[in-house]
Amino acid sequence: MIPDWTWVITPDYVNVAAVTDAGEFVCFRQVKYATDGVSLSLCGGYIEPGEDPLTAARRELREETGYAADEWISFGRFPVDGNRGCGAAHIFLACGAKQVGAIDRDDLEEMQMQLIPKEALRTALLRGECSLLSWSQAFAMALLWLDAQRA
Repeated sequence: MIPDWTWVITPDYVNVAAVTDAGEFVCFRQVKYATDGVSLSLCGGYIEPGEDPLTAARRELREETGYAADEWISFGRFPVDGNRGCGAAHIFLACGAKQVGAIDRDDLEEMQMQLIPKEALRTALLRGECSLLSWSQAFAMALLWLDAQRA
């Protein structure tokens, strides 16, 4: 261990790639402070103290989109920065997402929700329209998992 190494402590968070039975991903177009311009994004947020990651994922999906899902796949826990900490991302895929209520989010950023077909999401991802690494990772893992289920 290196003495006095800079370590950043932040809460763990969840990212949820949600897909409907019609194969459309529940996405946002939004601006984030650390990125240039509008980015394709998904729902997510910090895990509350004492909350398990799946409960946080379900809560965030419901609050930010008004959607819920019965089938949940966990892709695991991924440290954000292996050298400095910065918490960890818990990545989920929510299958069979359905709108069950109104949006109840408290985000400060302006967000426009939209449903994007799987192939359009794949194209957007390859074009670099998703500017955050954890969002790109969640989308890519979801697409790979869905492709594997089809094979």
